[in-house]
Amino acid sequence: MNSYFASVAQQEDPSLRGRPVGVVTTMTRNAAIIAASYEAKDQGLKFGARMNEARLLIPGMQFRPARHDVYVDYHHRIKRAVERVLPIEAAHSVDEFSIRLTGNAQRLETAMSLAEQMRQQIYTQVGPMMRCSIGLGSSLLLAKLAGKLRKPEGLEWLLPEVLPDKINHLKLRDIPGISRGMETRLHAVGITTVPALYALAPKYARKIWGGVQGERFIRALQGEDISQPIPKPTQSLGHGQVLSYNNRNPEAARLVTRRLLIKAATRLRRQNAYATYLQISVKCTARGRSGLGRKIPATQDSFQLLALFRQFWGELTFTKPISTSVMLGGLIPAHKHTADLFEKRASAGVRTPRENLCVLIDAINQRYGQDTLIYGERPNEITPYTGAKIAFGRIPGCEEFRD
Repeated sequence: MNSYFASVAQQEDPSLRGRPVGVVTTMTRNAAIIAASYEAKDQGLKFGARMNEARLLIPGMQFRPARHDVYVDYHHRIKRAVERVLPIEAAHSVDEFSIRLTGNAQRLETAMSLAEQMRQQIYTQVGPMMRCSIGLGSSLLLAKLAGKLRKPEGLEWLLPEVLPDKINHLKLRDIPGISRGMETRLHAVGITTVPALYALAPKYARKIWGGVQGERFIRALQGEDISQPIPKPTQSLGHGQVLSYNNRNPEAARLVTRRLLIKAATRLRRQNAYATYLQISVKCTARGRSGLGRKIPATQDSFQLLALFRQFWGELTFTKPISTSVMLGGLIPAHKHTADLFEKRASAGVRTPRENLCVLIDAINQRYGQDTLIYGERPNEITPYTGAKIAFGRIPGCEEFRD
């Protein structure tokens, strides 16, 4: 999708259409702009700008706060629209999907027609402002790169017979997967252009990357359909939050971290898994980061986790907190759980009475609204979407916005 967050804002509010729009973290003084419409980009707005800079550059700039629940809703609506044409193989982020073509659909002319059909389905089923760029390729990497060649609303293809000529004009950093650090490594061995990168021997790329991922990358860039590694089961889950100005003190930071832990525990129960490790961390303007992590008895009990949290928090020493995070690790699915001899648990993988109470609290909050029942304390100032923000590579479930 093109300028996804800003496009959603324009779709939701017709008065914003055709106007420069910036989506900000919160509607506070000089907040960071996390997405901008093409009307703003065309007037010179760069990634990472703040509200004050944008106002100076574009006097008529409009701003809207991020709405993560709405973006997730549109994600599912777009998915349903696309799947009227072909099934989606993977959602790589809230605004990016991939589809594997088979049979006759692999003919370039047919694939181009199917791509246009998908675009029209998005326009008619979701909305005319939901612009997208579609890339076709003989590998997932080439399809992604092709989608970047023309924005907005582009349709492009990359196959071995037109490579590397069709991408010779790009810079190394334009290739998905080439980070600043990897660019430095490539420069160190004399690879400074896309033609030189394309010509790399896969075995030599393995040496530069320091592993098989380098060989896989070059083979995919050269057009080979490289199967994607089978994703490993999730071993941890967690939440973090940059503290608002009023929460940048030890007591407020404690309450925010406590709330993040409750959110993480709710996700844990939804997965019906048990955590065997707890870590809490606070980033500060002075003395860097303070954190503590330890193995814990396998649990999905919020009350037990909060008791451990009180103990952990009492051992931390920090001043001037600016962000905080929690992580539940060593996750064990219920069917692999081993019961502790001293637990009040009927058998392995069966919830204790108190864990069942937590599940009941989850269900009440889902039905009647967030914080209908709370675990004793809550922050004085609650930032929107605590524990349910869209993160790189993770799309929150719709239910997370009601926890």
